[in-house]
Amino acid sequence: MREAYSLHGRLVFSLCMAALGQRQDAEDAAQQVFTRAWRSRESYDPSRPLGGWLTGITRRVVADVFAARERQRRAVDATAGEQPREDRQLSEQVVDRVLVHEALDRLGPPQDEILRMAFVQDLPQAQIAERLGMPLGTVKSHVHRGLARLRVALEVNDG
Repeated sequence: MREAYSLHGRLVFSLCMAALGQRQDAEDAAQQVFTRAWRSRESYDPSRPLGGWLTGITRRVVADVFAARERQRRAVDATAGEQPREDRQLSEQVVDRVLVHEALDRLGPPQDEILRMAFVQDLPQAQIAERLGMPLGTVKSHVHRGLARLRVALEVNDG
């Protein structure tokens, strides 16, 4: 577990921080992630990426924190006579964006740059090839291989 923490602790904490927005809550959530990982270690399939498994646990921990916050908010709203506010979906989108950007960073050049140009800047592949001085076929190959690597990196295991 120590090795898992040293390899993925920063990612787990950054996901919790991005979703929860408060350092203390993020630290508590990150601790819960590794505690749950330890308790459910028999369900981990070593042939699958450890980061994906921990990301799945992180999502569930963050969802549990939001559910607890929502319950608390409803209780407060019920006493104040107001309608509860829904921000859970927005936080899940933040977690997804952080995950994608971290996965892109791990791809390395030139695939990270090409995928950002294609899917963040929405540039056509011919324009990417022109900007980078690469043949169009090379750009297409990098997009294909980069998307395949992203699919593996972002795969979430339920465990």
